[in-house]
Amino acid sequence: SQMRSLKTFQRAFSTRDWAFKPTFTPEFTTHRYEKSMPAFRVMDQEGNILCKEFENIEKDQLIDFYKLMRKLNVTDTVFNISQRQNRVSFYMTSWGEEAEVIGSTAAIKFEDMVYPQYREQGGLMFRGFSIQDMAHQLFGNKNESGKGRQMPVHYGDKDKNWMTVSSPLGTQVPQAAGAGYHYRIRGEDKICMVYFGDGSASEGDSLTALNFAATLKCQTLFFCRNNLYAISTPADDQFAGDGIAPRGPAFNIPTIRVDGNDLFAVYNATKIARDIIVKEKGPVLIESLSYRVGDHSTSDFSKMYRDEEEMKKWENYLPIISDPILRLHKYIEKNNLIQDLEKVEKEWDDEVRKEVMKALTVAEKEKKAKISDLFLGVYHDKPLHLQEQEKELFDHLEKYGSEYGLKDYEAEQFA
Repeated sequence: SQMRSLKTFQRAFSTRDWAFKPTFTPEFTTHRYEKSMPAFRVMDQEGNILCKEFENIEKDQLIDFYKLMRKLNVTDTVFNISQRQNRVSFYMTSWGEEAEVIGSTAAIKFEDMVYPQYREQGGLMFRGFSIQDMAHQLFGNKNESGKGRQMPVHYGDKDKNWMTVSSPLGTQVPQAAGAGYHYRIRGEDKICMVYFGDGSASEGDSLTALNFAATLKCQTLFFCRNNLYAISTPADDQFAGDGIAPRGPAFNIPTIRVDGNDLFAVYNATKIARDIIVKEKGPVLIESLSYRVGDHSTSDFSKMYRDEEEMKKWENYLPIISDPILRLHKYIEKNNLIQDLEKVEKEWDDEVRKEVMKALTVAEKEKKAKISDLFLGVYHDKPLHLQEQEKELFDHLEKYGSEYGLKDYEAEQFA
């Protein structure tokens, strides 16, 4: 259902302190969750504003957001095609989720730490990560910070306060609780925002993180992207309850459910959530409702499990949630914010397409990092066991190096 005024859901107790205050009754009762939590919405699927109070993004900033959403969409399209051309080995798109990742990142401070899942590249682009940076990472060449030691799409940038993506689901969630605890005990005006999906929410790590954050009052914003599919597992096989949001009040955590395809709603909800975290010195949970338009990744073929029969279950939901780019397009058109809108959009898209293609050409010509970099980046002083492994590898390469295509790597001596 729709909710036009933003409200956080929390247990009925007025204090953020221990909420366990049982009462007793001779009446026997079993408790079930009976009322669905409404989702905060500012702009409907036709681009109409439902609550003027939250129509509060300046024109120039809104256009920048829209341009970046389109940029992300086109970038994803070209990089995805490049994987099909066997230029890069793997890719994941953000199709259909552009508003929630860009709107949420834009609503917090640059100094706030972000722990991504793997579909939030739009937020990192908002912080200044370039298309060329992305291309270098996808090829794992010498110019990317990970030096080719991560899978493609596993971006990270220390200077932009963006933790490197980790493949195993849910591992970043308790880590983010720890970061939020650090900020709270140091009295910093800083939060940690962690993204995770409805699939990761089924991992024990996520529940552990929520419990730690609630009891230790961690300055952590848990942002769950509920796009209704955990790879091939649909939401109705993932949980029997009312989504992810009800888990917040169970831990006495203020909780917001938001229309994730509404840029205004996501931006305002995240901004208010950050204020609550800093003011009350405790966590907030946001469940963002969206829909994963594309395959889970280039290793997936979603038509195998999202057939005509499967899609019938979403026939009421999808028209209401709409496409985030189309929805904002309608708003901009209705309010005449950009003259010759479709012409401008085409110019933007063509420019991005050229930029991505150029970035791919540059990145694929670069050499891979030095093989010796394999043993760096974890310890300040290289421990003995790594020194022994490095020597063993170098002795092997000195003898059999011609078998390993070393010309693709930065040159170095192995003797």
